[in-house]
Amino acid sequence: MSGHVVSSYDADLNDLRQRILTMGGLVEKMIADAVKSLVDRDTELAERIIAMDHEVNNHEVVIDERCLELLALRQPTGKDLRFITLALKIVTDLERIGDKCANMAKRARQLNQEPPLKPYIDIPRMAHWVEVMIKEALDAFVRGDDVLAVKVCKDDQMVDDLNEQVQRELYSYMIEDPSTISRAMRLTYISKSLERIADHATNIAEMVIFMVKGKDIRHTIA
Repeated sequence: MSGHVVSSYDADLNDLRQRILTMGGLVEKMIADAVKSLVDRDTELAERIIAMDHEVNNHEVVIDERCLELLALRQPTGKDLRFITLALKIVTDLERIGDKCANMAKRARQLNQEPPLKPYIDIPRMAHWVEVMIKEALDAFVRGDDVLAVKVCKDDQMVDDLNEQVQRELYSYMIEDPSTISRAMRLTYISKSLERIADHATNIAEMVIFMVKGKDIRHTIA
């Protein structure tokens, strides 16, 4: 393979990495802003998050096409092959995170029309840690850092614990005062969505460990 072709191939891989990071940065912003639209009762912001889901979908389509082109034209092997095939899976996780963010924003839009049920403390904390997990999972993917990927997998328990705490509190509200049920159920959805986004970050981290070490550790990290 000539030096020019090698250089072009490396540029293609770097372009793919950058596109994934751009898509990841977009969904990180969507997570933060979806929760901000709830806390600040900013319905206009919620509407913008809902609209941003189309942008995430477009990123997925473009990245999928780039991955398939690289597979067909470059016929990668070894680590590059694992990188490109895992990129196809990662963008699926990122697209689903975008869906979750749009749906959270829809619940925030509804909640903003009613009196606040309670001060929002744990949900913003969850959102912060979920954003960190997404960022670190993508950093691990781009750098091939399995140690950082293992950290992401372990951090998932923190988000699970916060979600359980929020769920218990909301169930107590519903039992004590049935008039809170509709608001509590929407908040339950938002909390569960954040927990599910953390699961997607964990999926990405597990794929990174497979990419780097060739070892499938799904369902094994305690």
